[in-house]
Amino acid sequence: MNDQYWEMTHGEAVTLANMLAEEIMRHTSAESLRLYGVPRGGVPCSYLVAAALQVRGRRCTQVESPIEADVLVDDIYDSGATCARYAREAPGRLFGVLVSKTTKNVTVPHLSGGIDSSERWVVFPWEGTVEHSASDIVTRLIQFVGDDPTRGGLAETPKRVLKAWREWGAGYAMRAADVLKTFEDGADKVDEMVLVRDIPIYSHCEHHLAPFFGVAHIGYIPDGRIVGLSKLSRLADVFAKRLQVQERLTNQIADALVEHLQPKGVGVVVSCRHLCMESRGIQRQGATTITSAMRGVLFSKPEARAELMSLIK
Repeated sequence: MNDQYWEMTHGEAVTLANMLAEEIMRHTSAESLRLYGVPRGGVPCSYLVAAALQVRGRRCTQVESPIEADVLVDDIYDSGATCARYAREAPGRLFGVLVSKTTKNVTVPHLSGGIDSSERWVVFPWEGTVEHSASDIVTRLIQFVGDDPTRGGLAETPKRVLKAWREWGAGYAMRAADVLKTFEDGADKVDEMVLVRDIPIYSHCEHHLAPFFGVAHIGYIPDGRIVGLSKLSRLADVFAKRLQVQERLTNQIADALVEHLQPKGVGVVVSCRHLCMESRGIQRQGATTITSAMRGVLFSKPEARAELMSLIK
């Protein structure tokens, strides 16, 4: 296991299945149980749980429909959407999972073999490697939109998509503190605006995973410390290379500068085009969204804010 992934071993899966079997036995005394494995990940889990229950003297049968089942078995409780859907389709059944991500939306009661409240990507042994597990998502997306993932032009697409998303999501592994090394040397008598304009922004909206792109203008008024100018561009990347909304992105950049540089004032203005609005839905091409975040004297003093805006223009 590591901070980003949990590549579960077969032994760990068996252990979790045994723990889930114990939970099921605490909630029902029936000697014969009908199990339904939720497609797709719940199917192998259901057989592991059935084996664990049979060792404990319970008779188990795998059934084809959730309505026929006494217990529904899935691999993981993450967003809770699957559990909620089956609670509506087959009310009153026990719902068990090998792993529960309890920091997520726990909206429906369920049983679990184990709890993992980290943000790690869980890869079950029947899913193969991390890369295989993630690439299968891309393959199924290609099938969902109606194309053949095995044809020549798409055969290597899942690998390419994963590589691209590692870059687009690189901000999750970056910290503002590591980027914002400050200097007192060179800051003597510097109490006027420092501004870097037109920093390229490339991000993805968290609502549709569609790109949005444009520029950021980042300015601050020093108070005894300055930061390398290239670091302002890197700071923008820390937050842009994540799933975002532009409003949050703008405020995160400003708040990071306040926290780590402690200047007299900070001003951030971001101007972007959003493909989730241009290429789908309302389909208004060329529309620009502008957001701003002002801190310190750039918020409290209109003349300082006006100076920033005139420099940006």
